[in-house]
Amino acid sequence: MTRPRFDEHSTEFAKWIRSQKDIDSYLGYRGYNLDFIWWLKKGFEKEPEFWMLIEEKRYMSSCRSDQALTYDWLHEKITRLNDPTYKGFHLLQFENTSPEDGKIFLNKKEITMPQLLAFLRFEHWGIV
Repeated sequence: MTRPRFDEHSTEFAKWIRSQKDIDSYLGYRGYNLDFIWWLKKGFEKEPEFWMLIEEKRYMSSCRSDQALTYDWLHEKITRLNDPTYKGFHLLQFENTSPEDGKIFLNKKEITMPQLLAFLRFEHWGIV
């Protein structure tokens, strides 16, 4: 059975879709919202210079196993395209709700706010 949400972070469509028995999770249907497609795009080029996918979790939550499998699958599919501008899928966890009210973890490793900003500027790869 599709798991109900116990917080107020869903859109009306997300609430509606969870209530539809014809597309219930026990029938195999899954849906996950990806938090960020983060990219660096300068000027008016059609394509980004660099981009990555980021899943944000508050209160040190982790991806549930099915969600993690889905993101691994997506990352593998994108990686097969050999796009040199793609910089991966990353898990960003906050001890509380943001970088300003607790510890920050990137891919399960604790980082500082300046390190987070450098990561978001793609400096992590020595690019910018």
